[in-house]
Amino acid sequence: MNEKSKLLAKIPAVHVLAERLAKSTPGLPKVFYTRTARLTTERLRKEIIEGRKASLSEEEVLRLAEGILAEESRPHLRPVVNATGVVVHTNLGRSPLAEEALEEIVAVARRYSNLEYRLSEGRRGSRYEHVVGLLRELTGAEEALVVNNNAAAVLITLNTLAKDKEVIVSRGELVEIGGSFRMPEVMAWAGCRLREVGTTNRTHLKDYEAAINENTALLMKVHRSNFAVVGFAKEVSGKELVELGRRYGIPVVEDLGSGCLVDFSRYGLRKEPTVQEIVRTGVEVVTFSGDKLLGAPQAGIIVGRKELVERIRQNPLNRALRIDKLTLAGLEATLRLYLDENLALERIPTLRMIFLSTEEAKRRAQRLKRMLVKASLPGFKFEVVPTVCRTGGGALPIADLDSFAVAVESEKFSPEELHEKLRTGDPPVVGRIEEDRFLLEVRTVFPEEFPLVVEAFRRLCENA
Repeated sequence: MNEKSKLLAKIPAVHVLAERLAKSTPGLPKVFYTRTARLTTERLRKEIIEGRKASLSEEEVLRLAEGILAEESRPHLRPVVNATGVVVHTNLGRSPLAEEALEEIVAVARRYSNLEYRLSEGRRGSRYEHVVGLLRELTGAEEALVVNNNAAAVLITLNTLAKDKEVIVSRGELVEIGGSFRMPEVMAWAGCRLREVGTTNRTHLKDYEAAINENTALLMKVHRSNFAVVGFAKEVSGKELVELGRRYGIPVVEDLGSGCLVDFSRYGLRKEPTVQEIVRTGVEVVTFSGDKLLGAPQAGIIVGRKELVERIRQNPLNRALRIDKLTLAGLEATLRLYLDENLALERIPTLRMIFLSTEEAKRRAQRLKRMLVKASLPGFKFEVVPTVCRTGGGALPIADLDSFAVAVESEKFSPEELHEKLRTGDPPVVGRIEEDRFLLEVRTVFPEEFPLVVEAFRRLCENA
């Protein structure tokens, strides 16, 4: 028997290895042990046949299997450290939630709740009652409705108010957001006809008025929350559209996208229209997201004139798009924080990150650097460098957030290799590459996550 045959004979049977795993790492479904045992034996067999393994012990087999089991049994959706500097990162879950929202979600998830039950009257209620009052108070709108995301909010609004009719929109506002979500396609799915007016960079009030006919159901304004048109540009304000709409008896709908309830310009950032300001212009229906600048769970929020919102609520589509109890719990808790703006700025992570001062960002970067240096990681150098971050999430497209990051230099790994190894490690750390440097942006890393970043580098060194 040659050496390869001897090594192959040492590979345990799948059921034997599965039993050993169940004893060494108890408490998992049986399928994990069997699957892991099969993957382990297949990997060992391949390595032996290819001549990449010269010896094999029982302890080595079990250790390898336990490592594979840890990976196989880990949840697929899991937390990551966002060191990209993009605050509302659409691929990394958008806005983290305030502790108050998390507590309410857990409380409602753990037990039964009064989701659609009026405790004071002992009869059926509406799930929307938990947030409608707050939305009225915070936005100044007559009525409110929430669905599962802002695309759904736009879809159901158009389907209710303009099905088989025309909707007039400026050509410069026919936006596309992530995932190839395009406003013209949403209109088509809603069953209404798009009537484009103006040009990409300039649209006048007379363009809207010239397009109005007996089939016009809505005048629509779409806030360009994920890009900006600068230079020789002209757009019609919501207030002007409202005045035009009232002359012809046509409602105005505005999609704010990443809607916010805080005036960012009061805190030194570029002006972003607030929901309250849009409502005050007289726009009949406003839609916006819950999980972007608002810092709440994913939701599509519709506020506006009572009669129109009530019609939207009664659309059969609302049943398919309705918001669930956990999202409602988190949304209600977040909205309650906005009753005191200072409390919202203090407690909502998204707002804290956006308004983090440059000085505090520098202090945090210096602290993270000290922790990394103290860990004595061989072959690594760390430097605190000034950077510019973005809000992300289709919001504040030309607003720079001056910040600081820790630049990482490695003797062994290129910036691209660092990026790949850290994001696939445990815990996953997602940074970014800029000017051929790998950066850890501290603006979007919670201070309590700093030890996780250090641990990720330790494991990287151990596995190198």
